[in-house]
Amino acid sequence: MAQSGASPLSSTPPAHSPLSRAEHFVWLTARVLERRRFAYHFRGGDADPVETALAAYRNEDDGYGHALEPDLRGPVSQPLHTAHALRVLDSIGRCGGRRVERVCRYLTAVSTPDGALPAIHPSQRGYPAAPFVPVVDQPPSDLLATGPVVGLLHRNEVWHAWLFRATDFCWQAVEALERSHPCEVEAAVAFLDSAPDRPRAEATADRLGRLVREQRLTVLDPDRLEACPVPPGYARDEHHFPYDFARSPDSLARAWFTDEEMARALDFLAAEQQEDGGWPVRRRQWAPGPVLEHRSVATIEALRTLRAYGRAVG
Repeated sequence: MAQSGASPLSSTPPAHSPLSRAEHFVWLTARVLERRRFAYHFRGGDADPVETALAAYRNEDDGYGHALEPDLRGPVSQPLHTAHALRVLDSIGRCGGRRVERVCRYLTAVSTPDGALPAIHPSQRGYPAAPFVPVVDQPPSDLLATGPVVGLLHRNEVWHAWLFRATDFCWQAVEALERSHPCEVEAAVAFLDSAPDRPRAEATADRLGRLVREQRLTVLDPDRLEACPVPPGYARDEHHFPYDFARSPDSLARAWFTDEEMARALDFLAAEQQEDGGWPVRRRQWAPGPVLEHRSVATIEALRTLRAYGRAVG
C-alpha cells in the first residue's frame, strides 16, 4: 500500500481547525479527484483511488483532457491538462513506469518543431476556454507549459527521448529571461528545482531571484500590497508571494527570501482561508465552474505548502 505521509485515518483534526474547515469545503464543492487527493494528503488515504479518479481524464492519445485544468473545457487532450496530471501523479509517488511512458508519447506528438510544448494545442478550438489562453493555428513553444513538465520528469528520473530537446529549450528560455512575470518565473523554478545540472541550476536560480526582487514580482510585505504592482494582463488583485515561487523549503527559490519575509508570507497564506473553509483564487475569473474547481485545488495546495513549512493546519 502506498504511503501518503499523512496521519492515520483515526487521527481527526479539531472541529474548527484549518484542516477540518478545508475538509468541509472540499466535500461541499470539489471534484472527485480533489476529494481523493485531500484524503490521501491529509487523512492517510491510499494512492490508488487518486490514480483511479485521475484516469477518468485520460484520453486514447495518452494525454489528459476533460477540463482537468479548469480554464480549458472540453474533452480534448492539452499540454496544460497533462502537466496537471503529472503534478498529481508526482504528489502520490506514481510519476513513473508505463503510465508516464505513454504520457511522453503524447508529449512527443504535440510538440512544436523545436521539441517543446505549446500552451494550447489547436485542437482546443470550438470548446470553451478562458479568454486569456487564446487558441492559434501554429502555437509557439511555451516555457509555462514545458518547464513544469520537464522538471517533474527529471524529478522522477524519467528518461525518454522527448526530454532531450525539451530540456535544451528550457535552459535556453530560462537563461534568456530579462523581463518576466510571476507565472513565467514559477515555471522556470519548476524546471530548475529538478534540472540534472545542479550547479547550472543554482547559478541560474540565483540570477532569477535577483530579477524577481528588482522587478518587484513578489509581495515581500503583505501589509503593503500597493508596493508590488500587478503585472499587465493579470487580475487586479493577482499578487504573487514568496510561497508561490518556493512551494517548499527545499526549493531553490527559498534562498531568494529572508526568514522574516517568508514568515510574513506564510502568515498571510494561513489568514487567507475563507469563511467557507476554502482558499481564494487570485487569478482572472471568467466563469463560475472553473473558479470553484480552482478553489478546491488552491485549498489543497495551500494546506500542503503550510505543512511543508512546518505550520500547524490541524
